[in-house]
Amino acid sequence: MKTEVRIDKWLWAVRLFKTRTLAVEACKKGKVIIRNIQVKPSRNVKVGDVVCIKRNPILFSFKVLALSENRMNAKLVPGFMENVTTADQLELIELGKLAGQTGRDRGTGRPTKKDRRNIENFTEPVFMDEEGDWNF
Repeated sequence: MKTEVRIDKWLWAVRLFKTRTLAVEACKKGKVIIRNIQVKPSRNVKVGDVVCIKRNPILFSFKVLALSENRMNAKLVPGFMENVTTADQLELIELGKLAGQTGRDRGTGRPTKKDRRNIENFTEPVFMDEEGDWNF
């Protein structure tokens, strides 16, 4: 059994990236970090290393449990890595999901004229005029 594997091969093997080319590009762009150092695709990873992947605005962290150069079945992945992403980073995912919900169902088409007016009335800024009266 190998003691070290290239980081780009390991990222592809454990299905963190769809292709090895995407894993190489992420390394070259500085999105893959080991021990607070941005790594090149040729960097070797060992069992016990924590690999961090930046996917804005979240920093995912994975602990290496085993090594493989060959792409594996998705059911086998938990034996090769453990997700150790911090709770505050996972909270950012939930906040992003909530922010993406606009109240309109996907596929319902463009807002009608009445919908647009309701949206504008709801989002229009409320301010106070010179006499102290509220303008809506």
